[in-house]
Parts: sequence; C-alpha cells; structure tokens
Amino acid sequence: MSNLIYMSKRQERKYRSFLWLLLVAGIAALFFTIYVSYWDRIPSQIKIRAGVEQEFDFRVPVSGEIYRMSQEAAPVAAVSDVDEVNEKAVGMTRDEREQSLHVDFAHTVKLKANEIDTYQMDLKLFGVLPYKNVDIEVIQDKMLIPSGLPIGIYVKTDGVLVVGIGEFESSEGDTISPARYVLQKGDYILKSNGEAVENKKQFIGMVEASEGEDMVLTIRRNNETTDVMIKAGKNKMEEWKLGIWIRDNAQGIGTMTYEGTDNTFGALGHGINDVDTSILMNLEEGTLYRTEIVGITRGANGAPGELTGYIEYDSDNVIGEITENTAEGIFGICDETLLTNSVYEPIPIALKQEIELGPAQIICSVSGEPEFYDVEIVEVNLEHENVNRGIVIRVVDEKLLMLTGGIIQGMSGSPIIQNGKLAGAVTHVLVNDSAKGYGIFIEEMLTH
Repeated sequence: MSNLIYMSKRQERKYRSFLWLLLVAGIAALFFTIYVSYWDRIPSQIKIRAGVEQEFDFRVPVSGEIYRMSQEAAPVAAVSDVDEVNEKAVGMTRDEREQSLHVDFAHTVKLKANEIDTYQMDLKLFGVLPYKNVDIEVIQDKMLIPSGLPIGIYVKTDGVLVVGIGEFESSEGDTISPARYVLQKGDYILKSNGEAVENKKQFIGMVEASEGEDMVLTIRRNNETTDVMIKAGKNKMEEWKLGIWIRDNAQGIGTMTYEGTDNTFGALGHGINDVDTSILMNLEEGTLYRTEIVGITRGANGAPGELTGYIEYDSDNVIGEITENTAEGIFGICDETLLTNSVYEPIPIALKQEIELGPAQIICSVSGEPEFYDVEIVEVNLEHENVNRGIVIRVVDEKLLMLTGGIIQGMSGSPIIQNGKLAGAVTHVLVNDSAKGYGIFIEEMLTH
C-alpha cells in the first residue's frame, strides 16, 4: 500500500512539473508571438523633416531613449498625447551618453529637430525586453515633380556579363568546356591580358586572337575583383571558344517616377537585373529615350500583362543619362526640356510613417499622356525585408482596369500620390492578382 502511495505522489509531482513546463512554454510562446507581431511596427530607420513637428502613432508598448549622435546637434523635443513634454537637449558621444530624451510609443509621440543631424533611439518592449535600435535622420524637406512618363532604357554593362557556362565539341571530336570551374554565371569580365573589355564583339575577337594560349581575365565576382587564367578550345568550325554566353547591354521600357528641380531623375523603383542571372547589372553607361506606347497586353490573374513601346535609339530622342543602377531604381540627369514641359508642379514627399491605408493615386501614361488613376493603399510595411515591397496597392479605377487589367509590366516607376504628396513608386504586380501591386517608399529611392 505504501508503495502505491509513493508511486502516486511521484506521478503527481511529475504531472505538476509537466503542467508548469507547459505553462512556462505557453508564456514564452506568447511573448515570442507578441515580440514578432510588434517587430515590424517600428522601422529600423526613421527620417524626420528639419524644423517640422512630426507625429508618430505606432501604438505599440515600446519605450526608450533618444540619443544624439553628434555633440553639436540642436535640441530635439518630444510630446506625447498625454501632454507630457520633455524639452531636454539630446547629446551623446560614443563613450558616454549624458543627455537623452524619453519616448513612449504606447501613445502618440511628436518629435521636432531644428537642424539636420542623426540620432539613435534605443527601445525596449514593455520597457524591459530589448526591442531594437532605431536610427533617426533629420533631413531637409524636398520637393519633386511627379512624372509618369514612359521611358525607353538602354544600359551598357561594365565589361561583359557571363550569363551561362556551356560545352561544345572540339575539333578533335571531344566534348569540352574550357570555362567550367574557372568562370561562373554572373561574373563580369573586365579585362583580358590587361586590356579593357569594352563589348561582346571585342571580347569574342580577343578569344579568337588568343589561339589557345593562356588568357588572364580580370573579373568581378560578388563585388570583388580577381584574376583567373583560362585557355580557349577550338570547335568543329576551327574557331577558338571559351564555351560561355555573354551579354553587354540591356534595353526595355519603364516609367519615370520623378524629376528634381536640379535636373535629376529617378525611375522604375527597382534595379535593372539581367534576365538570365537575375543579378543587378553593373552599369558603365546608360541612356533614356523618348518612347511611345503602341500596345497594351491586359493582365489577368496568373498572367501579367505588359506595355509595348516604340523606341528610336538615336541622339534626337535622348532625354537623359543614367548614372546609377541600384536596387531602389535607376537615377541620373535628365534633359532640361523635361522640366520645361513637365505636366505637374513640384510637390512634397511623404515619409513612410506618413503614408496611410486608404485612397491614393498613381500616374502613368497607358493612354498616351500622363494621367491620374485611383488606387487604394491596402498595406504599409515599414520594415519589409524587400525594399521594393514596402507598399501594397490595389487598382480601383475602372478606366485603368479596363485598359490594363491592373498593374502590368512597363508601369514600374509610376509615382504613387497620397494627400498631395509623392509617397512612392509602383514596382511589381502580384502574379495571382493583377489588380494589386507592390510599391517602394519614395524615401528609399532618395537614398541615392
């Protein structure tokens, strides 16, 4: 009997331990879920306008301190919706933080800084759990001219891009692949035996002229430059080959997002990637051309549509020079006549925290001239891991839906306007819902 009682008590202790374990695991899972759900609510980088009071209504149980990254910065002030004001100057060196400003994002917080500078905000969830460090950048307000013009794009690569490695039959009947284990898809060939590689035709001539002797190729791979040695092989036609496919340029159409009053421009909202490797193309030079939309293939769920444009690649049609090809778009200098002939006036930019769910508009030229079309912003992702997908829009304009079926290829770069401000640019269509598309925040495009 005593043994039975002993066993019963031991089982009871195990059962209680198991229940405690379940409780602890449940609490941990709850905290983890809360932590993850709040993580994207506050971005890791925040921009505010110099001299303008900015309101933040994140409504998350997160609080912390703001520190100044430079000693000379002007004071910053914060006001919450419970009328608590902290007028402390914010100052910091790397070794000591003597002054700080407390903020509590469980309430609406208003921040104001009078001069351009940088700050850091150290936040904790519930005031206890480490949350994230947020960089605050005070910027000068900017006015941009929304565009919506269709543009023809031509870019030339820096060197030649390897888009594939293959094999061929040699003059002796063997199957060979001279480039295998030497070059990789995505490599840029910059030089051959010290001579700059300008284009595909020239490089083919260099390979032929090598006559099977060692070639030292200077290549760029994953943003690192190195030299490799390779020997060409002779094919059945008695030609010297490396067994690679290469590309030296790309063309297409897109939409200009904005023009600056200083003749700068931004377009596409995403970079120009090679169609075969999906790698962002290294740019040597690029040109914008006037283009005319001559056809529209309507989009449907599962089948994205596209704009067809007519481009004459001659000097009379040049409207700009592309100087940067980045993940956030293409940028450069546009022709002064574009500013003179702009359809729209300069408008302020909308910072990401100012963008709201609800009505907005995009500007595009699907009917020949730039026009406003109604859309709805259905998602704003302040901390999306993909910079080109911070905004999700849905086309609600019946005219645009009739013309295109929604968002289609060639509309990338179409400016997104909300509350009279330039909020961002269209970047991609959702393949399974052609009426919906992604957009990039305009402040991300302005990092270049």
